Order: sequence, then C-alpha cells, then structure tokens
Amino acid sequence: MSKYNGPSSGSSSQTQTYKLVVVGGGGVGKSAITIQFIQEFSAMREQYMRSGEGFLLVFSLNDHSSFDEIPKFQKQILRVKDRDEFPMLMVGNKCDLERQRQVSLEEAQSASRNMMIPYIECSAKLRINVDQAFHELVRIVRKFQIAERPLIEESYKKKNKKKCCVL
Repeated sequence: MSKYNGPSSGSSSQTQTYKLVVVGGGGVGKSAITIQFIQEFSAMREQYMRSGEGFLLVFSLNDHSSFDEIPKFQKQILRVKDRDEFPMLMVGNKCDLERQRQVSLEEAQSASRNMMIPYIECSAKLRINVDQAFHELVRIVRKFQIAERPLIEESYKKKNKKKCCVL
C-alpha cells in the first residue's frame, strides 16, 4: 500500500492523502514501479520510516551499488527516528545467483558489524531464509521494545509525580 500526498482538488493549500494499492501477478513489476516512484519522493519514504517499528535493509548480492546504499538507508532511518539505534536487519538477497555475486559474505558481514546490525542472506526466488529474516527482525523488535519499556515507564512516572513546595 502506498500513500500519496498530492495537491487536493480544492484551492486551499491543504495536502490530501490517498492510499493507493498496486496489484498484479507475480513478476510483473509491481515492486519496481513502486520503488521507482518512492525513490523520486524521499519524503514518502521518510513518512513510512516514521511509523516503522523494525526495518529490513535489503540489497542484491549481485548488485554492489545496492549494497553501497545500505549505510545511507540506516542513517536516514536513525535520523527520522531521532535515535542512535533502532531495530534493523541487513538482508543480502539473491543468494541463489552465486556466479553473479558481487558482494562477498565477508564484505557484507564486515559492513553489518560496522553498522552494528545483524546480517542474513536469502533468496526470495527460491524462498531461502525469507521467513527466517522476518522472524529474526521480529525478535530484534521485541528485544528492543522490552529494553525500552523501563525507560518509558520511568519517564511516565516522573511526568505524573505530584510536586510540592513548602515555603
């Protein structure tokens, strides 16, 4: 599902939000069309990032330039979330195309260590490690939220504490 904030039909300067859905059979290019549009409108990407609770940072193992973009996406997520860390999992896709591989396992693991996020390789085409990637991200999100809970509760207690001053 995509949201598009375009000009409203009225003459006011308000922005109208439309939820658009892209449908079609497998392999027809739905993702390619959506990604092409979202790449042009980085503000839309940031809107999705604001509401995300966990992120898969996906690159193609047979396209080094997609791998080179991963740190940029991580920085953008951390900036939008205004955090030093957030639940993320780096995913190298197309592990089935070993002969066309441009990003080595060692290079990907090194980058994931530098970014301090876990790494997994998968093949969406052959359904290798796809479920594992999502399950791992859910584990990362849960662990993060449990670690955050005491901070949120402490902040809430401080905010609602009655204060008294005797002169």
